[in-house]
Amino acid sequence: MSDELKKELARELADVRGEIDAIDAQLIDLLNRRARCAQKVGEIKTAHGEGGFVYRPEREAQVLRRIQEINKGPLSNESVTRFFREVMSACLSLERPLTVAFLGPLGTFSESAATKHFGHATQLRPQVSIDDIFRETEAGHADFAVVPVENSTEGAIGRTLDLLMASPLKVCGEVVLRIHQHLMTRETSLDAITKVYSHAQSLAQCHEWLNRSLPRAQRIPVSSNAQAAQLAAAETGTAALAGEAAAKRYELPVLVSNVEDEPNNTTRFVVLGRQETGPSGHDKTSLIMSAPNRTGSLNELLAPFSEAGVSMTRLESRPARHTLWEYVFYVDVEGHRNDPEVAHALAELTRRAAYLKVLGSYPVAVY
Repeated sequence: MSDELKKELARELADVRGEIDAIDAQLIDLLNRRARCAQKVGEIKTAHGEGGFVYRPEREAQVLRRIQEINKGPLSNESVTRFFREVMSACLSLERPLTVAFLGPLGTFSESAATKHFGHATQLRPQVSIDDIFRETEAGHADFAVVPVENSTEGAIGRTLDLLMASPLKVCGEVVLRIHQHLMTRETSLDAITKVYSHAQSLAQCHEWLNRSLPRAQRIPVSSNAQAAQLAAAETGTAALAGEAAAKRYELPVLVSNVEDEPNNTTRFVVLGRQETGPSGHDKTSLIMSAPNRTGSLNELLAPFSEAGVSMTRLESRPARHTLWEYVFYVDVEGHRNDPEVAHALAELTRRAAYLKVLGSYPVAVY
């Protein structure tokens, strides 16, 4: 390249970089203006006696959907959504940082779900069990909880479903997380691995890959994928199946990426809190019900939804813990409990069901 062309290139780059610097200055000004508006919202709510709940899931969902609607690219909707979640998280923390309980230790998929939903300005409280998550939040030591409720390949998380039945906490949101399992180890070849640590569900999600690639390695279930990474980081000849967050946190090299058997492996989490969530315009309602012990009773329970034109997206049965050979049903339907069609169906269901508990209405996850 000639000297003249180099000078021309340098001038063009300097012009574009100058424009970027000017835009960055505008962004900083606009972000701080937005933060001051968020502070004013908190002041107005406090002045009118509504300062108890600083986080409104329905409002956040509306903002994120609007951002996606007006986004013209080249940034993807996923990118702008992630950016604005962090903006809202930082603005909210100026009023009061939220505390969120999740299944720890740090580095689990549950941590990734909590961060995806609430942003990095949130104060995370890792717990050793799903029971502890519920207790911590019910006692008021955490504002919200994030708990796994179902996996696309392994099905429902039974302990979460059982605890939802007795808990006073309300479902106020959901998080859908793509699960990518990575084999991480300090070893440099598969031949050197004699043991694989992971959570039991992760071992099941990678069952076929393990059969093909590590048929002689011992599979050891532990309480979390993060614990598996901790163990593998300290022991020679071992590996862990875990997510990218665990690899980064415990500085454990990834030997093989994306070893899950099902490429669309996804876990759904629910967000639990002590507040009711208003309609966002695109909502879901979760409930638990049981049918009287007689022929055709389940069909009678499901009929109010079809009669009201309400779409059911999930039906899960669990043994009733108080009576042998009887079952309760966990149901998700489209719409908010305040929507006329859903309200009508719930009113009729109240009359027909032996037991009914509405777990909450909340915005459908924004990806």
